[in-house]
Amino acid sequence: MKKVLLLGDINSPHIQKWVVSLAAKGVEIGLFSLHKKNSDWFKDKKNITILYTPKDNANIPPAISKALFPFALPALKRTIKQFKPDILHAHYASSYGFLGALSGFHPFILSVWGSDVFDFPKIGPIYKRILKFNLDKADVICSTSHIMEEEIKKYTHKNISVIPFGIDLNVFKPFYAHHVFKEDTIVIGTIKALEKKYGIEYLIDAFALLLKRLKGYPLKLLIVGKGSLNDELKERMKNLGIAGDTVFTGFIQPVEIPFYQNMLTISVFPSIDDSESFGVAAVEAMACEKPVVVTDVGGLPEVVENGVTGLVVPHANAEKLADAIEKLVTDEELRNKLGKQGRIRVEKLYNWEDNLASMITIYDEVLNKRT
Repeated sequence: MKKVLLLGDINSPHIQKWVVSLAAKGVEIGLFSLHKKNSDWFKDKKNITILYTPKDNANIPPAISKALFPFALPALKRTIKQFKPDILHAHYASSYGFLGALSGFHPFILSVWGSDVFDFPKIGPIYKRILKFNLDKADVICSTSHIMEEEIKKYTHKNISVIPFGIDLNVFKPFYAHHVFKEDTIVIGTIKALEKKYGIEYLIDAFALLLKRLKGYPLKLLIVGKGSLNDELKERMKNLGIAGDTVFTGFIQPVEIPFYQNMLTISVFPSIDDSESFGVAAVEAMACEKPVVVTDVGGLPEVVENGVTGLVVPHANAEKLADAIEKLVTDEELRNKLGKQGRIRVEKLYNWEDNLASMITIYDEVLNKRT
C-alpha cells in the first residue's frame, strides 16, 4: 500500500475530498496540517491518520501565518520519521509548499491552487524567489487548469501535470429540490464565498437592472454562502430596493450544495480575479444541467465553452452580466440546451473518478522512477 503524507489545511473541503477519496482507493494517507481542526470529518474512515495540528504542539499558534510556516519544519520532520511516507504531497505552493520544499523529502509533489501563483509572487521579489524555490524542489507539479499551468510556467521550466478538481457525478446531477421561492420562479443565483474576488456586487447590480427590464417575469435572487462582505452586500441590496426579491442563505454545509444548485434556474459566477483558477462551483452547476454565466477571468472560460455550455462575459461589468442573464431568462429553450451540453462537458472532462485516477497514476510513476 502506498503511503502518502499530505500537507494542507485540515478544514478545507478540497483537502478533505482528496484525503477521503485517495484513502478509499487504498492509499494510506497521513495529513499534516497547521490549522486547528473544526470537526472530526475523518472519524471512522480507513487509511487516514491525522498526524499534526496546532493543538498538538503549543509552540505553533493556531492562527499561524505564512511567515511562521518554516518554524513548523521540526514538527514536519518528526512526522516524516514517524509516518515513513513513500511520497510527500503539499497542497498550496506558497505555504505548505514552502514547508514541504524545506523538508528536503523526495519524491515531493506540489499542487498549485490559484492565488499562490497568481498573487503570492507579485507581493514582492522575496515572495517570487520563495515560489521559484518551492517549484524547483518539486519532483512533480500539478495544476487544476491550463490557464494556471501557463502562469506557473513563468516561474519554472518543469513539466506540469494538469488534473482538474472534478466532481462526483452521482452527487451533482439534476434532481428536484424544494424551492425557497414559489415553484414557478426563475431563480438567478450563485454559490460562492462572499469575498471581493468573487464579484457578488456585480450580480446584485445586474439583478437590479433585470427587475427593471423584465417586469413580467417572476425573478428572484439567491445568494448562497458566507464571507466578510455579508453586511456590505446586504446593504447594497437594500439601497437598490431589491431586498424583497433576494435571499441570503449564509453558510451551508457542503452536503447541501447539490440541493441549492438544483434550486437555481441560472447559475452565475461573476468573479473579478484571475486567482479563480478553476471554478469548481461552475462545474457543479453544469453537472446539475444548469446554464451558467461566468466572467472572463482565471480558469472560468476554460471550464465554460461560450455559447455551448454557458455564456462568458467581461468581468466587473454589471450591464454585460445583466444582458447575458436576460438572454437566458427570456429563452427557456436556450437554458435547457446549455444545461444539457454542460452536463456532457463535465462527464467528459471533470469526472472526479477520472481525476482521482490521474493523481494515483502520478503517484505510481514517481515511485517507479525512484526504484
